[in-house]
Amino acid sequence: MHSLVVMGVSGCGKSSLAQAVAAALSLPLIEGDDHHSAVNLQRMRAGIALTDADRQGWLAALAGLLAAHPQGVVLSCSALKRIYRDQLRAASPGLRFAFLQIPQALAVQRVAARAATHFFSSSLVESQFAALQPPVGEGGVLTLDAERPIAELQQQVLAWLQPAVAP
Repeated sequence: MHSLVVMGVSGCGKSSLAQAVAAALSLPLIEGDDHHSAVNLQRMRAGIALTDADRQGWLAALAGLLAAHPQGVVLSCSALKRIYRDQLRAASPGLRFAFLQIPQALAVQRVAARAATHFFSSSLVESQFAALQPPVGEGGVLTLDAERPIAELQQQVLAWLQPAVAP
């Protein structure tokens, strides 16, 4: 089993889908947000967008966690840029990505709705869309409509992850 990263901007449903897929596959789940530094969490709470330099330690930690799970793991991570995804791929050969596409207005609405329970400021959604390099044309990527129900998205991912059946 290869590992999977559920990716996309804040509010797309990464954590919910990653949890559902990990449970269905009986794989460990790594919540990427749990591995941000205290400084980065403070920045995001204050509405300050992270830079590539801010994300370096976080991505290195996530790459290390992927490498530590050769039997497979599901990771929720924004993975906004190709260089971030390539860093994760280098740590886990065969790594696959499920990319949750979402309209910006809906992402802002979802992030604002969870303001009381999540550190990420809705003011940062725009910066995530600005930084996002969609994984179009990259191998091992499934693009999903984040407006669909989690159960439906889970089924799409599970079907995609199934090995091809030889005729």
